Amino acid sequence: MEAIQKTTKTKSKRIKTIDFVRGISVLLMIPVHVMIVYSTVATWEATPLGKVIQILEKGTPMFLVVMGMSFVFSGKMTMSTIFLRGLRVLITGYSLNLMRFVVPMAFFGGFPDSFVQANGLTPGASENYVFYGLLGDILQLAGISLIIMGLIIKFIKNKYAALVFTFLIVLLAKEIAGFRPGIPVVDYLCDLLWGKNYNVYFPVFPWMSFILIGLFFGMWYREKGNDVRFMIGKMLPFGIAFIALGLGLCIYDKPYHFGDYYHLGPGGSIILMGINLLLIWAGHKIVKFVPQKLYDIIAYASRNVTNFYFIQWVIIYWGVLIFGYSLVDNQVQLLVTMVAYTVLSFGVLWVRNALVAQWKQKRAERKSLKRATA
Repeated sequence: MEAIQKTTKTKSKRIKTIDFVRGISVLLMIPVHVMIVYSTVATWEATPLGKVIQILEKGTPMFLVVMGMSFVFSGKMTMSTIFLRGLRVLITGYSLNLMRFVVPMAFFGGFPDSFVQANGLTPGASENYVFYGLLGDILQLAGISLIIMGLIIKFIKNKYAALVFTFLIVLLAKEIAGFRPGIPVVDYLCDLLWGKNYNVYFPVFPWMSFILIGLFFGMWYREKGNDVRFMIGKMLPFGIAFIALGLGLCIYDKPYHFGDYYHLGPGGSIILMGINLLLIWAGHKIVKFVPQKLYDIIAYASRNVTNFYFIQWVIIYWGVLIFGYSLVDNQVQLLVTMVAYTVLSFGVLWVRNALVAQWKQKRAERKSLKRATA
């Protein structure tokens, strides 16, 4: 009985910890995205709110680390299952591009000239539809990474293979960054894999390494009999060691090892990986003190991570049509916008889920009626 209780307790903690840190990482995206889209450059760079949001931005890759851990938790590690899941995420990513960019441009008058020019484009040019429709973001990263995982999963027999792949990607990313053979379609695929320009914000190299380090810890968790406390406990020394190693590399050569946030070198990737491991460790310690109602809200965002991400981005970019781009310098106004968009995102998500549940129920009733009358 004691062993059963321990297993149940560990499983419960695992679920709560994962839902908590993933939900937090998703919720952090709204204030980060609001600041990126609506605040002036000076407000982002020099105000207290801007500094806080820059720190919060470093925690959004928790979503990727947890994604890697989830391979083990779900138990669905077959090649075909992972591959098909990757295709679905990739389709969702490009559907998001259509909804947040192409639809406003085609039907609602388009974005302000300053927004288009910030991406190095010419207002009114037809090429803008192609650029925004093919923009590489975190869903493209997740989808392609899952497809690659489906292809290499047979070679990842133990946690150390996952760790080796992690560091191979980290070390190779900067060396192959920006390589293009000069063939348009192939060039775009290369940009998705290791691009260094802002038509792709999250190239697979190095960002897939965050998924693989999550897989490493997930496989370690499984080796230790699903002991979540052991797995999370190991994140503390690994996180500290990664930060120390990455910091040393960045001090040695910051332009090479850090670059910019979206196109990191080895040192920057390792630092950020360490930070997110420590955040997951801290989340495991904190979650037990979180009030149940607050946890339920965070867990709801976690369970609906892709839909929540999709909805908040559409709301934020459609808001540009009303409020303009990069114009707000009032920190209180920005905070109010963050809260309002968070509430609105939850509201749209709830309505969407209610409608989907209603449609599924009606479909099940029709099938049941059809079988009864057959």
